[in-house]
Amino acid sequence: MPFAISAADVEDAARVIAPAAIRTPLLENAVLNDRCGRRVLVKFEGAQHSGSFKFRGAYNRLARLDAAERQAGVVAWSSGNHAQGVAFAARLLGIAATIVMPSDAPAIKTANTRALGAEVVAYDRFTENREEIATTLATGRGAVLVPSFDDPFIMAGQGTIGLEILQQAAELGAEIGQILVNCGGGGMVSGIATAVKDRRPDVAIFAVEPEGFDDTARSLASGVRESVSPDARSICDALLSPAPGALTFPINRALLSGGLVVSDDQVREAMHLAFSALKLVVEPGGAVALAAMLAGLAPAAEGASVVVISGSNVDPDAYARIISGGA
Repeated sequence: MPFAISAADVEDAARVIAPAAIRTPLLENAVLNDRCGRRVLVKFEGAQHSGSFKFRGAYNRLARLDAAERQAGVVAWSSGNHAQGVAFAARLLGIAATIVMPSDAPAIKTANTRALGAEVVAYDRFTENREEIATTLATGRGAVLVPSFDDPFIMAGQGTIGLEILQQAAELGAEIGQILVNCGGGGMVSGIATAVKDRRPDVAIFAVEPEGFDDTARSLASGVRESVSPDARSICDALLSPAPGALTFPINRALLSGGLVVSDDQVREAMHLAFSALKLVVEPGGAVALAAMLAGLAPAAEGASVVVISGSNVDPDAYARIISGGA
């Protein structure tokens, strides 16, 4: 079976989102290089609209809607970053958006989603099914469903990060050896892998997940889609997908070099270093690739290592506790 997206789809997504999306920076820091004992480049998606990479895929998906679909509106489900990405893209395009969000989502993500004009419908992530709720709402309203990762336009939009990494690394005179990408359902890493491997098949790409939510790492090892235990917990609220996507996993199984897994404590350490050395605000789910690099989990590579910081949407109180060394 063919993959859900191709490199040409990612290139087309780059064309579509170019008028709206931010070309986020690729950063280098001497402290980080010294700490890791190698050249490390940081792709900072916290600088993207709505504070995460999710705007890319959301805009690419919503921009494809015809006039009747735009009039009907969209429904999405998200713990926060996809919610804000969809809400912001919908506002730019004049589309009504409804987002199904967990009741325990970080308050800043819920508040920002509402501030962008979206309707928020809360649910209990431990007892209710967000996709069922969203599907029921969309069916009743005649609206278009916008999945958080398992959609070709979403995946292709996220893959534009990979194109930018290759372009910006060349501008820096850096030869890339590997890329570490945060992973929930696999939309971002599958899109990046599709774009990068087409042009640089020698570059190793790794998915990085929090402990307990290492379904992609386990799926890559077993060859089939594995699920997360319902008892699993993590501070990485943006990466708590229950299983790899049906569309994302075949791509990741074919193109990724493996999966890396980090603890919540390693994530906290990465957030602290991002604040103290890089001067970047990073949310827990956005820090897992950096955490893996700092923990020495990334294999040796010929050339620079790129880590993707995927978002910066974190509650102020929680952030203050983490960077000050609290629980």
